[in-house]
Amino acid sequence: MKSLTLLRHAKSGWDDPVARDFDRPLNGKGKRAAAMMGRYLRTIGLSFDHVVASPAVRVMETLDEIERGYGRALNTAWDRRLYLASAETLLDVVRELPESTDDVLLVGHNPGLEDLVLMLVPEVADGLRESVERKYPTASVARMAFDVMDWSDVNAGGAVLERFVRPRDLDPTLGPDQA
Repeated sequence: MKSLTLLRHAKSGWDDPVARDFDRPLNGKGKRAAAMMGRYLRTIGLSFDHVVASPAVRVMETLDEIERGYGRALNTAWDRRLYLASAETLLDVVRELPESTDDVLLVGHNPGLEDLVLMLVPEVADGLRESVERKYPTASVARMAFDVMDWSDVNAGGAVLERFVRPRDLDPTLGPDQA
């Protein structure tokens, strides 16, 4: 059995005058949301034996805040392929994960993460997948389980979506900004 947790980076600052999208930092709300999600991951007892993340600044800062809330370092492997990756590229990364790992955290960007969940989780009438379909907001976590022994055996439709949690589910002030 393998478990894969997908974390979308937290809310970034569009006002920040950076030359490249890759260098965009988190804003204050994003930092609060990431730290809260880190506390949530600790509270529900998740432990990861492997972490892979995009090296974009907003992802690196998200993981800094996740670790602050989680209470310990995550020992992240940075993979440039995850920066703005498609679901297909993300699936390639998943299939290449070390066989010795069973519980992996993958941190990246949309629309790739959302599309990966929708590719891996079959349509069922439980509502969780429908929530992902509606929107996969920043700093949200999707956790999937696979009945496989090796990551190379992960295929479309082969996951069970165990949870999908958005920052606003934990603190309504972290929901969408009101106009």
